[in-house]
Amino acid sequence: MNLQDVAGAIDGYFVEGEQRARQMEVLTISIDSRQIVDVEGCLFFAIKGVRHDGHRYLKDLYLKGVRQFVISSPDIDLSGFSGAGILRVPDALEAMQKLAARVRRKFSYPVLGITGSNGKTIVKEWLFELLQQDIRIIRSPKSYNSQVGVPLSVFKMNVSVQRVQNQTCLDFAERKKRLMNMNKNFDLGIFEAGISEPGEMENLAEIIAPTIGLITNIGDAHQESFKSKEQKADEKLRLFKSCELIIYRKDQELIEQRIHEEYPVQNKILFSWSDTDRHAGLFIATTIRERSTRLSFFAEGKEEQMEIPFTDEAGIENACHCLAFIMATKRWNKQMAGRFSGLQPVAMRLELKQGINHCSLINDYYNSDIDSLEIALQFLYRQSAAGRQARTLILSDIRQSGMGSDQLVREVGRLTRLYGIDRLICIGEQLSGHQSYFKGGTSFYKNTEEFLLHFNPSQYKDEQILLKGAREFRFERIAALLQQKYHQTQMEVDLNALVENLNRYKALLKPETKITIMVKAFSYGNGNIEIARALEFQKVDYLAVAVADEGIDLRQAGIGTPIMVMNPEEHSFEMMLEYRLEPNIYSTEVFQKFDLVAKRMAVTDYPVHLKIESGMNRLGFSSENELLSVSESILRGGRLRVQSVFSHLAVSDDPAQDDFTRRQYERFRRLSDLVVCSHPHPVIRHLLNSAGIERFPEFQMEMVRLGIGLYGVSQSQVLQAGTVARWTTVISQVKVVQAGETVGYGRKGKVETTKQIAVIPVGYADGFDRRLSSGTGKVWLNGQFYSVIGNICMDMTMIDVTGADVRAGDPVELMGDHVKLNDLARWMGTIPYEVLTGISQRVRRVYIQE
Repeated sequence: MNLQDVAGAIDGYFVEGEQRARQMEVLTISIDSRQIVDVEGCLFFAIKGVRHDGHRYLKDLYLKGVRQFVISSPDIDLSGFSGAGILRVPDALEAMQKLAARVRRKFSYPVLGITGSNGKTIVKEWLFELLQQDIRIIRSPKSYNSQVGVPLSVFKMNVSVQRVQNQTCLDFAERKKRLMNMNKNFDLGIFEAGISEPGEMENLAEIIAPTIGLITNIGDAHQESFKSKEQKADEKLRLFKSCELIIYRKDQELIEQRIHEEYPVQNKILFSWSDTDRHAGLFIATTIRERSTRLSFFAEGKEEQMEIPFTDEAGIENACHCLAFIMATKRWNKQMAGRFSGLQPVAMRLELKQGINHCSLINDYYNSDIDSLEIALQFLYRQSAAGRQARTLILSDIRQSGMGSDQLVREVGRLTRLYGIDRLICIGEQLSGHQSYFKGGTSFYKNTEEFLLHFNPSQYKDEQILLKGAREFRFERIAALLQQKYHQTQMEVDLNALVENLNRYKALLKPETKITIMVKAFSYGNGNIEIARALEFQKVDYLAVAVADEGIDLRQAGIGTPIMVMNPEEHSFEMMLEYRLEPNIYSTEVFQKFDLVAKRMAVTDYPVHLKIESGMNRLGFSSENELLSVSESILRGGRLRVQSVFSHLAVSDDPAQDDFTRRQYERFRRLSDLVVCSHPHPVIRHLLNSAGIERFPEFQMEMVRLGIGLYGVSQSQVLQAGTVARWTTVISQVKVVQAGETVGYGRKGKVETTKQIAVIPVGYADGFDRRLSSGTGKVWLNGQFYSVIGNICMDMTMIDVTGADVRAGDPVELMGDHVKLNDLARWMGTIPYEVLTGISQRVRRVYIQE
């Protein structure tokens, strides 16, 4: 495509560059200015959201080298965009969706559209795993299923053509011949579609235009946006209006009913499967064993049996959806049973862990294709950019890419150069056979065993390492060598959930309201540097720490976002100035001492923050005269500048004391106005904490401070902050305790009947508080709650698992989706803050991101 083609496809008109449009090639699409590394041929859609507006970043992108834009705002200053091609449309998101629909219509191979409340991504990935040896498949990356993700996924169909187009051919005729055969590049497309409110599926159906449809189930996800499950089912089924074949589970009565009402048999081929109704198109008898499930069914006129390595309901259902698709499209063969038995949980998320020798390790193995490689490289680039660490990529051969071997290796080489890979380690005969395509210093190994034979841990130090490999290469063996060794209790921090919570709170704010994020106390126990990097990428306005040491750690890790120090100490003032940390000035004495250090270090116009005491009776100026005196001294001196004035709410989470909160606000407003009005430059005011943002949005002023809400504790049912941290461990040992015996120190766990006990390697030294002893605390194990028995030890806890089928190595949830943070706090008789900040740093933190 060129920009003139795009203009015709989206009904856009040129405000700049129409004469050059036919010469401007469009090779990639972007909506996120932070993600753009390859500017050549990039077309940026300036999408407007509730809190985000892509138009704000047009100038920065132009300076970066981007030359093609789609905008919607009529009042953008376009001076200084010489050589650019700029299209204006009423709505940039709609325009991007319209362009994706045009791209989709260029291809005639079958396309499967998957929707449902749960399991979409897993079914898509398992189908790819099961069929990739027989046919060539293009699929949406990761869980790209939204109003933005779907068009970006469908553009990949065109990217595959561009990769053919960009091949070095003998002449134009050969290149044209390959382009004419572009529909033969793939045999099947698989795209998933997710919706969160009515009306969205119409857009996605137009873009994907599936010829085959599969619906997984209808559950409670996003139910708050729909009047009923019936309405949600009807909305999801709109995806299938262009389908010739629809596949579904007959046992789900709502889906069965709505499909037959919406799509009569004479209009579509309806293929159902069931594990209870023998009249379904495919009847599957399931027999759950100890660690696997046997599926029995008829294929090609004879009974088949196979094992799948799952016993949970969701895993069985997802595998059956895959089997139904294979049977409905007549793709069953004798190898399929073995492939089903080898299915494994889908690694949909990148894992960031601490590695040996101060390295960081990013695990993304078992997800091997060219698109997921680029996504992982983007994550690696972001993680290493702030700290300026070296980047290492350990990469296996990429299977079933849809490209020729030479072309695939060229593309890998291009991506590694684009994302600044300092050291590339290639594993596999395909990559090893094309060494000339890579820069000098690249290492090559024919297989993982050869790499392990030559592995030397001293060669990996202070770098970011990305592991990206196909399943058959078993890169978990490499990860085991590179990962810093810890015991098996860990805290998993979901960076996607963190960002979703941030956006939930942003939606309550006015677009111009700034936001400070509290990252003190190890980011409330979640980890400081990794959380700060994620927040900096989201372009938050401020970070706030308790003491200077916390801020210094962030600066040394490369964090550049402004940082406020809430409890500055005199001995750290020089270091604060050296590391650009901004102090909370809460008294005349603190001001005088900091001003003296500022004078000695010859700084000017250095930002500081004045703290007003408004009712909590903690730090802050209580006297109006004292506040005015310090404010005027700062103004006269010239060394410091009042950046903000703020206070703390004491009871913003308690509706019974809302009158007190309003009195705090009125006092703060009156005193802060004295400062704001006396300074010639704008002074930011901030009062609201997490609960205040939810309950008193009218008090948001110029900035708010978000703390515990970001990490999943909200004060209202409307906002519903999501779980960010999951604290888990595993069973160390299972034993039988006879009646009359006792469990643990102090013999507090008295056993009156024979019991089965599981020992887990977590104790009060890890933060699993001793107040949870003797039945007060519970854990989640194998689908249900089990109670603590006896006293919690320093490093171990005993759980009563009488009657349960458990064994050593089984995972245990201490806090997460089932054992809620608020539950732990209630059992302990405390608040969520204490629970989170009390989790020891010896518990390893693992960071995940889709």
